[in-house]
Amino acid sequence: MRSHEFYMNIALEEAKKAALIGEVPIGAIVVHKGEVIARGHNMRESDQLPTAHAEHIAITEASKYIGSWRLEDCTLYVTLEPCVMCAGAIVMSRVPHVVYGAKDPKGGCCGSLMNLLEESRFNHRATVETGVLEAACSDILKGFFRELRAKKRKHKSIQEH
Repeated sequence: MRSHEFYMNIALEEAKKAALIGEVPIGAIVVHKGEVIARGHNMRESDQLPTAHAEHIAITEASKYIGSWRLEDCTLYVTLEPCVMCAGAIVMSRVPHVVYGAKDPKGGCCGSLMNLLEESRFNHRATVETGVLEAACSDILKGFFRELRAKKRKHKSIQEH
């Protein structure tokens, strides 16, 4: 069996694809019986859809692959802690295991702000493992936003002259 780090590296490759097209670099994959069956990266700006998060895209692709909305034998790997919308999609699709890299203190709903995946009042819960390749997952986001701020400063400076 392959390690969580092996699969998180694949999710990081998806995050890099997002960064190349100017999207926030978040990547996700769905693994079923050791096989990567779905991949996703943020496409919110490109598609102008609020639901075009990496997890949502990967879950949708995995459902099509399996032929069911129930992803009961799958693990979702994602580079950033899922938000409320993605946590809801995880619960609704019955994903039993979620592994993520970096915490999201401002929007994470799998342990940071709240933990919807382990909420006992839902009819489905998922186990959560955090911190897998956390530094690499965090660094790609920090670098993206650092570069974005630098571009904004440069653009502002040009406009002022």
